[in-house]
Parts: sequence; structure tokens; C-alpha cells
Amino acid sequence: MEFNSSLKERASHIENILKENMPKEEGYQKTVIEAMNYSLSAGGKRLRPILTLEACKIVGGIEEDAIPFAVAIEMIHTYSLIHDDLPALDNDDMRRGRPTNHKVYGEAMGILAGDALLNYAFEIMLKGSLGKNNPEKYLSAVYEVARHAGIYGMIGGQVVDVESEDKQIGKEKLDYIHNNKTAAMIIGCMRAGAIVGGADQVELESVTNYAKNIGLSFQIVDDILDIVGDEEKLGKKVNSDIENNKSTYPSLLGLEKSRDIATELISDAKNSIETTFESVDFLKGLADYIISREC
Repeated sequence: MEFNSSLKERASHIENILKENMPKEEGYQKTVIEAMNYSLSAGGKRLRPILTLEACKIVGGIEEDAIPFAVAIEMIHTYSLIHDDLPALDNDDMRRGRPTNHKVYGEAMGILAGDALLNYAFEIMLKGSLGKNNPEKYLSAVYEVARHAGIYGMIGGQVVDVESEDKQIGKEKLDYIHNNKTAAMIIGCMRAGAIVGGADQVELESVTNYAKNIGLSFQIVDDILDIVGDEEKLGKKVNSDIENNKSTYPSLLGLEKSRDIATELISDAKNSIETTFESVDFLKGLADYIISREC
């Protein structure tokens, strides 16, 4: 119960930060801003911004310095979900228990809302970095977010995911998809938070290993929940991977083996931070939460 309370407290903190940073719904471009805020305010676990701030704190940094990056990472994540739900990609009607963005605002505005969130994320990061001491540190953090969101990260994974539909692929390619489409943004946000916090190379490596392991485990659990999950708890339909003929861990290795691999990844994640940092109870609890979650 102690971890659940800590998670809710951190998620509530993120919600307040996001509200403070949402663009005002005004002007001739009001519709796209409404669409941006519709998806950004739809709730969710807020794990990426939480991890951004946590990475900054465990290396001894000041949380306030990492807030622009926490906000930006959730905006980038939200843009990716809006675009993922479009008919040309996953063609989903529900997200987080309510109609997807394009179902409310139309496909054109859904595309533009995603574009706008991505661009606005960089506005926020760069604005929050102006006038800071050690500008190189902040530029490095922006670079980590940009790289892990792009063709060598999330988008790269999405490309291979799309091209692999209706095909049998091996575990190596599936790992590429998961490590880039899902884990890359978790790695990017934690590296950004740690860099802003002043991490040394050893600390940064430990944070990276933790992020990579929980990121891959997170996606494997998602694959499992798409088969055995509760649609009401998930807030979206199940069996979408099967309907879209996507290769997943369960389809390649079976449910039991997939669970075993996810559990081992979580164990490795916890070990990677325990050897470097002292106060990591929350991050260890978060790793356990990822493997046991139902939504």
C-alpha cells in the first residue's frame, strides 16, 4: 500500500504540472489546442514524467530543473498515442476509457494535434533551459529526448512494427520493435532527468540499464494483457494485436515463457540501481508494479 500511495501522489503531482503547462484554448487555432488538451488530460499512469523526475532526484539533482522535461516527455508520449490510434496505424476507437482523438476531432485534426504536441514539447524543454547555468547539460538532456523519440528510437520501432504486420518475425526483430517503440522513450526520459540532475557516467549507466529493462518488460506485459487483460480496466479493447496480425512475445514464446522473461528483466532492473544508489525504494516498487499491473 505504501508504494501505491507514493505512485498516486507522484501521478497527482504530474497532473498538476501538466495543467500548468497546457496551452490556452484560444485564437484561430483553438480547435487544435482543444484536441491537444483532450488527449493530454485523459489521465494514464504518467510513468514517463514520474521517471524523469525520479532519475533527477536519485542522482542528487533538483526536481524543479527537470520539470520541463517531464512535461515534454508526456506530451511526446501523448502525441505518439494519438497517431498510433489513427486508422492508418492501429485504427483504435478507445483510449484510456474514452473515444480516441480522431473519433472526436476527425483524422486531420488528430494528425495536427499530434504534430502540435511534439513541437510544443520542444518549446517547453528549450524555454525551460534558457538562462540556466551549464547550458551544455540541458542541451544534452534535450538531445536524449529527441534521439529516443526519433528514427533511432520510438519512430524507428514504429516503422518496423508497421512493416512487420501480417508477417512472421523472429525474436531479434521483435526485441528491436519493443526496445525502440516502447523502451526508448523510457530510456530517453530517465537519461534526460539524470543528466539534468548532474549524473556521472556510472550513475547514468545504471539509470539506463534500469530504464531499458523496465521498458522491455512493460511492453511484454502489454502483449500479455492484450490477450488476458480486462477490457474495462485497460480502457481499450483487447486482442487488437491478434486482429492486426502482429507478432508478440506470447505469440512467439507463449504466455508462461513471456512472463518468465518479463520477471527476469524486472529483477535485472532492480539490481542495476541497487548497486549504485541508496534511496531506490520507489523505483524498485515501480519495477514490481510493472510486472504485476492489470492495466
